[in-house]
Amino acid sequence: MALGAAILAGGRSRRYGGRDKGALVVDGRSIRDRQIAELATIADDIIIVGWSGELRQGSDPGRTQVRTVADRVAGAGPLGGVHTALTESPFGTVVVVACDMPYVSAHLLRYLASLAGAADLVVPQTERGYHPLCAAYTRACLEPAARRLAAGQLKMIDLFEDVRVRVVGANELQNFGDVRRMLANVNSPADFHELEALQGHQPSS
Repeated sequence: MALGAAILAGGRSRRYGGRDKGALVVDGRSIRDRQIAELATIADDIIIVGWSGELRQGSDPGRTQVRTVADRVAGAGPLGGVHTALTESPFGTVVVVACDMPYVSAHLLRYLASLAGAADLVVPQTERGYHPLCAAYTRACLEPAARRLAAGQLKMIDLFEDVRVRVVGANELQNFGDVRRMLANVNSPADFHELEALQGHQPSS
């Protein structure tokens, strides 16, 4: 199954002082490098949406193409990022992850994508709610996303009303490892320090 992947670089990271969260170092490697290495094992094309930096040698994904693209609709948040990813990807199914998730699981993402034949959007759900930035989207989501962007309706969860959704719950998720770890993200310095405490990581300089 040919598969695309997208890393959403996000906006200005106000809670992180405008810092590039993908450059944060976890276990001696940037989150971005970790994500690219993981996604390259399942995807034929990786897009980094909304980030204009240069990929370092440590980001070498082997034969998988990695590209950076600007958001097609500026300032539209994650929904704009998903819209851009679906527009830019040459593949009908794209796994989408946020740039601040150090432990994205290729096995989980491949599983989500495998369910996309019977749904337009496949999304994990835990006690914390839905995780639309660790999910699989098909091209069927593109037109509904464009409509909502045009109307200024930017909530990701609202897109669920317009497409066929397959929810992957805790019972399924636990087959792929520690759910809390796989879906952990770094929205703020406090989140990063909590991650360090839990995993024994060293902060980046």
